[in-house]
Amino acid sequence: MGPVSENVSNKRKRPDAKLPVHNLSEPERVLYDLIRSMEDRGIWTLDMKRKTLLPEAQFKKHLKSLQTKNLIKEVVHINNKRKKYFMATEFEPSAELTGGVWYVDGELDRPFINDLRQLCKRIVYSQKVVSIESISKSIREKGYLKVECPIQQIAEIMRSLVLDNLLMEVTSTGMGEFEAFRVGSLCYRGINKAGAPKVEAMASIPCGVCPRINECTPDGIISPATCIYYTKWLDF
Repeated sequence: MGPVSENVSNKRKRPDAKLPVHNLSEPERVLYDLIRSMEDRGIWTLDMKRKTLLPEAQFKKHLKSLQTKNLIKEVVHINNKRKKYFMATEFEPSAELTGGVWYVDGELDRPFINDLRQLCKRIVYSQKVVSIESISKSIREKGYLKVECPIQQIAEIMRSLVLDNLLMEVTSTGMGEFEAFRVGSLCYRGINKAGAPKVEAMASIPCGVCPRINECTPDGIISPATCIYYTKWLDF
């Protein structure tokens, strides 16, 4: 598999080292300590004014000075884009503040989403069958992303690919190509445009509604090999 585009690999890297604090005046120190105490949540300028009680002119002067010294940075709050928020430069904004990995500076990061969709699709076609857990593990262990992408967001990407008819959801039987996956677990596979199985047929697999699915194993008393419903489905 080839390298992923720059949009995926370089998205919002956190600084490796903390910046030193030198020669701060007392008002600057008070303001900086307040901003830094909020860590990845950031703080609204009006809240800073209320807590520091600095006069307007001094507040603006010291805030600008901290920015010039690269000790603080302005960040966009996804739910309050008109309000100015600041945080210490050593922190990266929390998902609650920015909207998560899908957003940059308060805007939906469409290039990143598109690149991640292509990456997930390539992994599926390379591995033939995957689960959310296995594809997330592949992305993490092979270092395709240099930022953490929670498994819930990988699931969102996979679901979007299914809705766009680029992948299909299938239920593991625990046999053959599904041997690595627990019986009844949700998996994904590519669609062969030349002769793809119908999604409706795959969705109707009896395993998905079987009340004994948790007791079903390839070599057990209850198994796909002895299930008459599964055999009938294969003959569909």
